[in-house]
Amino acid sequence: MGWKVTKAVCQSLVKHSPGIKGNLPLQKLHLVSRSIYHSRHPTLKLQRFQLRTSFQQFSSLTNLPLRKLKLSPIKYGYQPRRNFWPARLAARLLKLRYLILGSAVGGGYTAKKTFDQWKDLIPDLSDYKWIVPDIVWEIDEYIDFEKIRKALPNSEDLAKLTPDFDKIVESLSLLKDFFTTGHKLVSEVVGASDLLLLLGSPGETAFRATDHGSESDKHYKKVITCIILLQLKYQRILERLEKENKELRKLVLQKDDKGIHHRKLKKSLIDMYSEVLDVLSDYDASYNTQDHLPRVVVVGDQSAGKTSVLEMIAQARIFPRGSGEMMTRSPVKVTLSEGPHHVALFKDSSREFDLTKEEDLAALRHEIELRMRKNVKEGCTVSPETISLNVKGPGLQRMVLVDLPGVINTVTSGMAPDTKETIFSISKAYMQNPNAIILCIQDGSVDAERSIVTDLVSQMDPHGRRTIFVLTKVDLAEKNVASPSRIQQIIEGKLFPMKALGYFAVVTGKGNSSESIEAIKEYEEEFFQNSKLLKTSMLKAHQVTTRNLSLAVSDCFWKMVRESVEQQADSFKATRFNLETEWKNNYPRLRELDRNELFEKAKNEILDEVISLSQVTPKHWEEILQQSLWERVSTHVIENIYLPAAQTMNSGTFNTTVDIKLKQWTDKQLPNKAVEVAWETLQEEFSRFMTEPKGKEHDDIFDKLKEAVKEESIKRHKWNDFAEDSLRVIQHNALEDRSISDKQQWDAAIYFMEEALQARLKDTENAIENMIGPDWKKRWLYWKNRTQEQCVHNETKNELEKMLKCNEEHPAYLASDEITTVRKNLESRGVEVDPSLIKDTWHQVYRRHFLKTALNHCNLCRRGFYYYQRHFVDSELECNDVVLFWRIQRMLAITANTLRQQLTNTEVRRLEKNVKEVLEDFAEDSQKKVKLLTGKRVQLAEDLSKKQILHRKKFLLIKFESSFFAEFVLLQYNH
Repeated sequence: MGWKVTKAVCQSLVKHSPGIKGNLPLQKLHLVSRSIYHSRHPTLKLQRFQLRTSFQQFSSLTNLPLRKLKLSPIKYGYQPRRNFWPARLAARLLKLRYLILGSAVGGGYTAKKTFDQWKDLIPDLSDYKWIVPDIVWEIDEYIDFEKIRKALPNSEDLAKLTPDFDKIVESLSLLKDFFTTGHKLVSEVVGASDLLLLLGSPGETAFRATDHGSESDKHYKKVITCIILLQLKYQRILERLEKENKELRKLVLQKDDKGIHHRKLKKSLIDMYSEVLDVLSDYDASYNTQDHLPRVVVVGDQSAGKTSVLEMIAQARIFPRGSGEMMTRSPVKVTLSEGPHHVALFKDSSREFDLTKEEDLAALRHEIELRMRKNVKEGCTVSPETISLNVKGPGLQRMVLVDLPGVINTVTSGMAPDTKETIFSISKAYMQNPNAIILCIQDGSVDAERSIVTDLVSQMDPHGRRTIFVLTKVDLAEKNVASPSRIQQIIEGKLFPMKALGYFAVVTGKGNSSESIEAIKEYEEEFFQNSKLLKTSMLKAHQVTTRNLSLAVSDCFWKMVRESVEQQADSFKATRFNLETEWKNNYPRLRELDRNELFEKAKNEILDEVISLSQVTPKHWEEILQQSLWERVSTHVIENIYLPAAQTMNSGTFNTTVDIKLKQWTDKQLPNKAVEVAWETLQEEFSRFMTEPKGKEHDDIFDKLKEAVKEESIKRHKWNDFAEDSLRVIQHNALEDRSISDKQQWDAAIYFMEEALQARLKDTENAIENMIGPDWKKRWLYWKNRTQEQCVHNETKNELEKMLKCNEEHPAYLASDEITTVRKNLESRGVEVDPSLIKDTWHQVYRRHFLKTALNHCNLCRRGFYYYQRHFVDSELECNDVVLFWRIQRMLAITANTLRQQLTNTEVRRLEKNVKEVLEDFAEDSQKKVKLLTGKRVQLAEDLSKKQILHRKKFLLIKFESSFFAEFVLLQYNH
């Protein structure tokens, strides 16, 4: 038992040893003490568990007062530390939770006390109850609030009145999809077509009849016009880039694939025939050659369904559509041919539109609409110019169709007054071709008596040998027409006063513009399968559906082609021979250049002349600039600066007056005048290079074109806006300098001053001579006499000269007493004179006297440079006016040099750029070229060029003659 007590005492001593809880670092501990330190180190995660036995907890020996042991001092041991219980008690009481709890209790009590104080300050409102009327307290007796509550809508009624947010979200999503689709369409069209697509759906059109009385419609029409013009501008840029890309691609292929034989793709028969029609449509209308080749002409009343029938034949919704509006405003020639892919492209563009994609279809409709608007001239509604479109696809019948504007009966607001007559003339021009197939479209949903086109067709083809009648909207006719036999009469040709090769009934949709071709075909087949007209044998099976119609039209078309192509080949050959003979007899030494080739030649000449501007020498530029600038500012310098300053009597006043006037002149007028002079000089030099004769090689056929290019380029050219600011600083610094460095500059200034004063003196002498009339020499030699007024001026001049001889330093203005004296002296000699006449005569007389005096002083100043350089003060020889003219001369030289640098460095290049832009714009405007390149030679070359193109396509006509029958049999076999 004793050893246990001893063990407990030792443990107690070790536990309460003051050296265990030291703060010294580990490396200073003694080797003996390191084990104790590690066992209780606070940073250790695994501390040894302290065992407290029951003996230690309950034995009284642990609390015995033991005497503190004095351990032997260890060199690296812990230092003893005393434990103060007040400090440990304060540390416990000052913990954070006690502070927060105490603050919360104290703050709550203070807040409650403050609130009670504020509450005591509020007055008792019950004392003012008498102010409120009694009716307020008795309102329950007069108004039944229960009835009002029942009359108000409940939550279910309010739910019905509130908008359906789900539908709103759905509509917004559709609207977002719409703009997304429009944005995709914009990516296919260069320029500002995105604005037009966003203004309406892709299928909508911008052609709409507007009421001139409505401001909103006028504004809409103005915005649409601006957008279309912008689109046309960017469309021209796109076409120009496509053309350049095509030429570059051709050059690359020629460079990379030299020596490699490329197999040319063989064009189809219908494509070659369509090319011939395109060439003939551009030919001079006076020959009427294009009117003798077959094509299918689609005519009908407005909104009869012409375009829909054409789209069913082409199997694509390619045309702009509208409800009751005129959509076709110029003829559209559609060439149908068979191909692996369903695509469409224009004659003058290489871009292909994929007709299986809705985005390309919308872009194609928009492009057709833009081309129609471009063809329509200002003040017109329709245009006779043709738009050529090629459509290829599997299963398409090969033929050429022309969609014409719909025939109207009444000209509505927004249309040109001659719209009806123009449509009739266009339709007659196409239908009067004896080889044209007339596809007459009649709306079956309207009364037959309202038809206009049937009378027109019966006039053009009274025997019906080349007319095919098509009745559209048969589904509506079956529903609306009371007597089905009336439809039978139309199909049998008994109702209308016209004859036809065949009669067909078709259905081109339900009237929804967003329907696809496949859906329309299914609806058409389903309708005719269930139609009573077929079941009752009122219609025959071969007379219905657009499929049968396209086959019949194709057969008739190729039959016409076979019958007429041989005759047309002979006529083309004869016409070409006549044109070549005429050219050889009239222009034997000139090459045959059509209008486009002549324009390219003139373009190169104009660009060469513009390049020659950069070869003008700097000396020539500065001489003409300095001379022109002095001619422009000389009057201001002499009249407004030099003469007023020269009237002063001393040097200081002269210099002060000159400096003030020069500063005002430089700040306001001089830079602008200098830029104007430079711009006029550039125009003159450009005009000189454009108009100077080139000798025998000069061709006057380009004169009108060059003049138009020159005027348009000058109109577009604008001088750099920052030129005036830089000139102002340079001119101000030049005029501030008064230091003449050598005798050569002094003599040059005197010579410049003498020239300017001599010119002014000469002008003054001429003015005096006109005032007083001819002198005695002219009166004797040329038999001239003075008028009465000239005699009065002469007498007045003589009297004023006498006054100046008496006082040569007379001031510039006459005093009133001097005027009276002169008048009295003249009256004494019998000459009545007015004071205003005396002043006018005095102005010229004194001006001549002053200029002569200034010239004499200028001669005296030739020897005054030494005095000026040494700063001698000599009142008899003050040459401040020479310094003034030296400053002006130096300013002119520096300004001319600065303007010359601006001309050669920037303005000539900018003018060249403007000339190129003008030439590119003219190249795209065929009407401008026709207007500027005129003459018999041009027209003959143009006709001959078209005939040569037809001659190069002669293989087409030979193929027509040799292989048409085989093609026709193959067509029949395929179908």
